[in-house]
Amino acid sequence: MEFVVMYSLSEGVEGSRILETYPRHKAYFEAFRAAGGGLIALGPFQTTDPAGASMGIFTSREDAERFIAGDPFTVEGLAVPRILEWNAVRFD
Repeated sequence: MEFVVMYSLSEGVEGSRILETYPRHKAYFEAFRAAGGGLIALGPFQTTDPAGASMGIFTSREDAERFIAGDPFTVEGLAVPRILEWNAVRFD
């Protein structure tokens, strides 16, 4: 089982704030992954919806919670996360 973190933008957040914060978010997720933080994949959905959304996939709930706790997007109040358990069906 894996854990998906779904992010939606906080109400009233401007795109410019996301762009301004993104370099800190990128440095954070790269360091988290390099430290073995159980991050499998992450990224935004391609949409014209101004509310925006993104997700990350983690190997454990603990890793997902730890990621959220330090991510600049959540720490700075730009995104609202929720964690979902995901029973992925593998075709490998």
